[in-house]
Amino acid sequence: MTRIFILILLIAFCKTSGAQEKVVELTLEDAIDLATRQSVDAFKQKNMYLSSYWEYKYYRSNKLPFLSVGSNPFSYNNSIRQDYIPQDQTWQYGQQKNITSSASLRLTQNVGLTGGNINVSSDLGMAKNFLGNMQTLYSANQISIGYHQKLNGYNSMRWQSKIEPIKFEEAKKNFIQAREDIALKATGKFFTLIDAQIELNISTTNLANADTLYQIGKGRYKVGTVTQDDLLNFELSLMNAKISLTRANQGLIRARSDLNSFLGLDKNTEIECVLPSSISSTLKINVEQAIEKSMANNPDILSQKERLLEEDNKVKLTKAQNGLNADINVSAGLNQKAIMVSDAYKNPNQFQNIALVGVSFPVVDWGKRRGQIAMAKSNREVVVNGIKQERIDFEQSIVMNVMEFNIQSDQVINSAKADTIAHMGFEVTMRRFKIGKLDVTKLNLARNDLENARRAYISSLRKYWTSYYQIRELTLFDFENGSDLTTDFDKILNK
Repeated sequence: MTRIFILILLIAFCKTSGAQEKVVELTLEDAIDLATRQSVDAFKQKNMYLSSYWEYKYYRSNKLPFLSVGSNPFSYNNSIRQDYIPQDQTWQYGQQKNITSSASLRLTQNVGLTGGNINVSSDLGMAKNFLGNMQTLYSANQISIGYHQKLNGYNSMRWQSKIEPIKFEEAKKNFIQAREDIALKATGKFFTLIDAQIELNISTTNLANADTLYQIGKGRYKVGTVTQDDLLNFELSLMNAKISLTRANQGLIRARSDLNSFLGLDKNTEIECVLPSSISSTLKINVEQAIEKSMANNPDILSQKERLLEEDNKVKLTKAQNGLNADINVSAGLNQKAIMVSDAYKNPNQFQNIALVGVSFPVVDWGKRRGQIAMAKSNREVVVNGIKQERIDFEQSIVMNVMEFNIQSDQVINSAKADTIAHMGFEVTMRRFKIGKLDVTKLNLARNDLENARRAYISSLRKYWTSYYQIRELTLFDFENGSDLTTDFDKILNK
């Protein structure tokens, strides 16, 4: 029985160990795909877009008819009322005791052309008196049609029709751009882990080489071909290699944890990044095309258009608020009253019409109106000039990024060749050192060259892919496939 129990414990321990040692190999493309699907940043950006989506839906709903039902189902009044009698010029107090109830149905439609709104309504009211004749009366407003219009020359719906579609289109492109920004972040964290893996490999190799040199040094010291100073240097190099290996392990754990967290992976997942084996050496981006695509696709351009429209709107609104203000409310309807609900809807004999006109105009404002309008225009000019400068800086940024990318592919190729040459040179130097034809100084130089060449190659790869995704983020254009990134927006959103 004891043996069976021990066997069960061993199986459980093996399964647990296997679960804790989950190793996943990731290419750069895999890392970006995971980041854009399940990272916290992707979740935030999707919800920000959905917020803009519902805001746009709210704007669209304002252009549709709105049906509402209102009701005051029960109101009881038992109080003393004060009435003035004009004939006797005296006040009279009387008791009132009644119940009232009402219900209404109202349909409202905004009129985008004028900025006003038209409404159609129907009302039913009931009043029961508990004093006097104890009568119950019903009042029905069978149908009433009304219209409200401001006559100050400002139509808010027209301005919304200009601004809101741009804001929604900007939200779409911001969502796509955010995905490219996530790809850029994933690229940075991916290569940080690559750097950590390379540093660990270098440190492991250096430790092995340092140990080999130390052992060779001890043998040569015994036969007198190596001085004590050289032996101490070998031992010091061995100690430094051990320290470097410890630091490299810590750096690897830190970089792996950071990438795990960003990709939304379990903390026990051990990621091994696969170095990109190839790049498109023939891909060269045309500067003019990049500028054209950025002007057509970048959400910052739409944001600038929106800001200009907002400033135009403010100027127009300021003029309207400080000039002639007139409101027109007109309505017409058919009414009837009766002691039965059904009779209240028969033969309406009272025609109700209401027309209200309100007008206000500033006469003396001591320059307040002129000052507010001038301030609104001045603010608009500030925004216009700021946007001009932003356009210049934006185009310059596109040019610099494209130029850097176009030369980076050659840098990667050259760095790869340098890495290969340095590796071959170090192997030759190590063999010559082992047979006693070179001193330790030249060996150390060859090792430094090897490490620097390896780091330079990884750095050039990082710069290549970083530049590539920066250009995609600025232009929202896939230069490899020759297509806009916004083309399949719905497909991207539902991923």
